[in-house]
Amino acid sequence: MKILATAPLRGPGLAVLRSLGEVVEEPWITGPAEPMKLLGDDALAARLSELGADVVIAEADPVKGAVLDLPLVAIGSTRGDPTNVDVPGATARGIPVLRAPGRNADGVAELAVALLLACTRGVVPADRDVRDGGVFRDGTIPYQRFRGWQLAGRTVGLVGLGAVGRAARWRYEGLGLQVRSYDPFADDATDDDLDQMLGEVDVVSMHAAVTPETVGLLSPERFARMREGTVYVNTARAALHDLDGLTAALASGHLAAAALDHFEGEVLPVDHPLA
Repeated sequence: MKILATAPLRGPGLAVLRSLGEVVEEPWITGPAEPMKLLGDDALAARLSELGADVVIAEADPVKGAVLDLPLVAIGSTRGDPTNVDVPGATARGIPVLRAPGRNADGVAELAVALLLACTRGVVPADRDVRDGGVFRDGTIPYQRFRGWQLAGRTVGLVGLGAVGRAARWRYEGLGLQVRSYDPFADDATDDDLDQMLGEVDVVSMHAAVTPETVGLLSPERFARMREGTVYVNTARAALHDLDGLTAALASGHLAAAALDHFEGEVLPVDHPLA
């Protein structure tokens, strides 16, 4: 069996994969200065045909169209949600699609903690002041402008208790935060009423999956339910909150800060109020 991997692979799983067949590694991304090598579905199909590959493993390349016309044994997507694969199309052709749920749960949880600390300690504006020579700007001292929270003793509410939510839970606990959680599919979630939890925590940390039921889960009304001065962290997907509602809550001062790892289309327009 021949396997074409356009996803970057590493770790013990790679040795297991090599035991199953010949692995041709052509990652779409390598170093920070290297150009990306994303293949469209026609180019990917041509490369698979050239190699005579039976399996494709992709992270970003679209696996659809001409790729699905090939006699593939399996398709692997190194993503928790295989958004780069035409799953219905593959299913119609009898090609199994494998995914990697929770593959980067620890990394995302670490990012959530980093973003929370950046918000509560004013890391970004403080860094900017130092670089711009504004340490004592407007006759003030940094202690006045960046008197941050002590996280220990505060309460964080997790929205979603899947792989990332669970990885974040013990990290937040390690910082001394009291952790509450809402997830209708997790028996060990502490709360079964999202609205009530939102009004009783100091930090809201979003870790839900995007489904028809969770799109816009945090609406303007739910931002309004949060305590004044709440910090909102979203390391999941932008579709889970109403951006206009979030923007208004920040502009009014109702929310103290927000840290977002994702925007629709991957980019926040430079003229957006949050930019």
